Amino acid sequence: MRIAFYAPLKPPTHPNPSGDRQMARLLMQALELAGHEVTLASPFRSREAAGNATRLDRLQRLGGKLAARLVRRYQALPAGERPQLWFTYHLYYKAPDWIGPKVAEALGIPYVVAEASVAYKRANGPWAASHQAVLEALDQAAAVITLNPLDAKLVPDQSRVRPLKPFIDTAPYDAVRPLRDDYRAVLASEQQLDPDLPWLLAVAMMRPGDKLKSYQILAQALRAIPDIPWQLVVAGDGQAHDAVTQAFTWAMPGRVRFLGLVQPEVMPALYAACDLLVWPAVNEAFGMALLEAQAAGLAVVAGRSPGVENVVAEGVTGYLSDPGLATFAASVREMLSQKASRLAMGEAAPQVIAEHHSLTAAAQRLSTILEAALKTGGKKAGRP
Repeated sequence: MRIAFYAPLKPPTHPNPSGDRQMARLLMQALELAGHEVTLASPFRSREAAGNATRLDRLQRLGGKLAARLVRRYQALPAGERPQLWFTYHLYYKAPDWIGPKVAEALGIPYVVAEASVAYKRANGPWAASHQAVLEALDQAAAVITLNPLDAKLVPDQSRVRPLKPFIDTAPYDAVRPLRDDYRAVLASEQQLDPDLPWLLAVAMMRPGDKLKSYQILAQALRAIPDIPWQLVVAGDGQAHDAVTQAFTWAMPGRVRFLGLVQPEVMPALYAACDLLVWPAVNEAFGMALLEAQAAGLAVVAGRSPGVENVVAEGVTGYLSDPGLATFAASVREMLSQKASRLAMGEAAPQVIAEHHSLTAAAQRLSTILEAALKTGGKKAGRP
């Protein structure tokens, strides 16, 4: 199947790493693995974070022009070279799809959305037009692929919802697990870590809001277990760097190491070198780092939410903590105190990820969804 792929929030070619960019790339990779021909339709970014009316209007008009240009380009191609399906990743009011619905309708092909967030409180106010655009796109969609159960519940027409488990490419993590001791020795030397102590790992951008709150809860939780030996390694950077480091001043310099922004190709080795991923995951959609850590052979302790429950097998690959500082601290304490249990969870984690959250599993599921969508022939789901 020939697929036109588009990510209005952040294109997969964007220079700044993020979970959103990573998932866009993974979706394209999974579709290609399934044998589909995937082309990035446009790098146009429709995101407007402040609700500026002038900018919103300009983005909408620009999106319309780009859609018209794409329609002309595709219609000029032989029928056998045109897209057969349009696939938009991550649709929400701050980044609506001004292109895909118009192109899909003009070409008479199915329009499919993955990871749509509907915020009904934005029906009025500066984002009203963007919110309406999201609803209209979902009304046109032949399928709405959801990675987060919370987002799935907000889709207006539940008959269009197609669940997909979050996934990663497990190959880089499979490669590093046998070399754990080597990577651990290198990290111990570089960061002056004690290899005889358990190393906790936190991986997240340092942004104001939920990310900062998660870091602050983590700092307070670790402070609440002073009798348990540990060292913490933090991978991430961003606007809230100073606030994050301030939260851990009580533990520095001996117990915490800040690595800054770590390049993606280095992350598998970092996961493999450590002992336990710890992350409160405040309002986390699901958490790519949770998947990556498990694939590398780490147990995890994470805050409980529907999205996180979708990627951590509680009691099998880690612990999920109910909201609250005390429960998160207690979960970390228990995991650190029960080494045998922690190791068993770390050994089980890669198998669980391979079976349920791998590229192969995602490719099979996506193909099933898209083949069904293709049968609609570009008509709106549920309509003749």
